[in-house]
Amino acid sequence: MTKSSPFLLNRRGFLAGSAALIGTPAIAQSVAEADTTEIEAEVSQTVRRNISSFRSLDWRPYFSDLKNGAILVDLDSRALHYWSEDEAVYKLYPSSVPLTEDLTRRGRTKVTRKVEGPSWRPTPSMKERNPEWPDFVGPGPDNPLGTHALYLSWTYYRIHGTHDTRKIGRRSSNGCIGMYNEHISELFAMAKVGTQVLLI
Repeated sequence: MTKSSPFLLNRRGFLAGSAALIGTPAIAQSVAEADTTEIEAEVSQTVRRNISSFRSLDWRPYFSDLKNGAILVDLDSRALHYWSEDEAVYKLYPSSVPLTEDLTRRGRTKVTRKVEGPSWRPTPSMKERNPEWPDFVGPGPDNPLGTHALYLSWTYYRIHGTHDTRKIGRRSSNGCIGMYNEHISELFAMAKVGTQVLLI
């Protein structure tokens, strides 16, 4: 057995040290002589909190039955849950939610109309806040309602798609619940007029 040369040990040490440095969380690298245990605990709590806020739920605490299916929108976690009437389908989608609390509505409603290729008109309060907005936008890539819309029994409130995908997962709407176009298309196919909706 031959003795390793100092060059090989130094090279191995350098490679092992480099790999460890690359694998270290950026937050730990930026703090000199900090207690890494404390930092790792902070990072892991943040990750756990983000994951737990977007989790699957059971329908029973929110609905007495699944007649016509059910949609639950959790405004805090910015998640939309869908259960089919026969419980064979459960879906969980990211969504956008209203910008502010005064634009937010909570409670029970239902789907009253389904429109593929919806047109859009700003509400009177939206027009007052943004007088430069057009009075009407037809279906297409400039339409804020995206490719599909589920109209709710509350006037002006909808669950709809968006062409601006940066809005999903954020407080970014004027009151509606926004979804990726591919997700609203899927939900649109499953939901029906009469599907229960609860915003919490």
